[in-house]
Amino acid sequence: MEAPGLSHAMASPLSPRDGMVKNVSLESLQLCERDGKADDSGVVGNEELTVPRNIKISNITCDSFKICWDMEPHTTEKITHYFIDLNKKETKNSNKFKHKDVPTKLVAKAVPLPMTVRGHWFLSPRTEYTVAVQTASKQSDGDYAISEWSDIVEFCTADYSSVHLTQLLQKAEVIAGRMLKFSVFYRNQHEEYFQHCRDVLGGRMMPSVKDNSGSHGSPLSGKLEGIIFSCNTEFNTGQPPKDSPYGRFHFQVPAETLFTPDTRVYFGDFYCMYTAYHYVILVLAPRGSSGDLYCSERLPELDVTNNRFLTRVSGEDGRVEFRHAQDVILELIYTEPVPLELGSISQMSVSQMSLSTVNAKKDPSCKTCNISVGR
Repeated sequence: MEAPGLSHAMASPLSPRDGMVKNVSLESLQLCERDGKADDSGVVGNEELTVPRNIKISNITCDSFKICWDMEPHTTEKITHYFIDLNKKETKNSNKFKHKDVPTKLVAKAVPLPMTVRGHWFLSPRTEYTVAVQTASKQSDGDYAISEWSDIVEFCTADYSSVHLTQLLQKAEVIAGRMLKFSVFYRNQHEEYFQHCRDVLGGRMMPSVKDNSGSHGSPLSGKLEGIIFSCNTEFNTGQPPKDSPYGRFHFQVPAETLFTPDTRVYFGDFYCMYTAYHYVILVLAPRGSSGDLYCSERLPELDVTNNRFLTRVSGEDGRVEFRHAQDVILELIYTEPVPLELGSISQMSVSQMSLSTVNAKKDPSCKTCNISVGR
């Protein structure tokens, strides 16, 4: 049983608007405070109504959850509605893009439990929430008799599922543009980074946990380990850009070194940062690696010979040709260590001309790269 249809406006319990779906209706509702006392909005306390106990949250997704609780059997026949108080738990890492103007006090018609609560306009992925419940009985005069509030329970919504990521993938394909040839992957950093790789890491670049840039619901952020490379080329030269916000030292490696016949490619994210530029995150993982196993359970896999972002195609003469999408900026996460000896390092004359994406927040208002779930 699902309850996706919530009104954005505050509704009085004197005139609830029914939006029933499969016998379940949730509506926005102005309730009294969580002390069980009556107020002037047609809600009155009733000690005979059972207080929900042992609240359980299950089947959590990025924009829905199931809720159930225990009640005294002899009072259930009196209950006509459930009042649900859902609030984002404020932390220093709270999702900044939750719609704050949408009420989160809800009313549902009493139905057999568990009940599904679903709504992308008040639930965001990867976000902690608190929830409490009252039982209510609608009276003949339109007022509600209510129980005390239950204890408060906490839960955290999930990452985007593969279904949501496929929706992002499809939106990214629309603007990817034509495919351009390229021959190297590159990574720009400060001199100290490469010196650390030589002195401490045995001459290797090592994977690190991905930052929080991109979609808030991405299953990559804070979880997948990898090394970020680029492959975009300048249209007029066919070469990598000559500037970078990440540092003046430029490491490049032949594309065939990392993108082998045994490399799997996964779509990871699609986002922008309040600019006209859009970014697509792809993961390159050697088959059977830990990164491959992680992505295979969570991300859409791309056909390496036929997709709109990054391809590897063998010609009739046996030569391999690599191409990248022209109209999006690709961020490529390679999941394994990369020895410096596989490529070369040079120094660029210019830096800080382009925009860094480190921990960049996605624009939640962009119609090009957002889908109808929490941002």
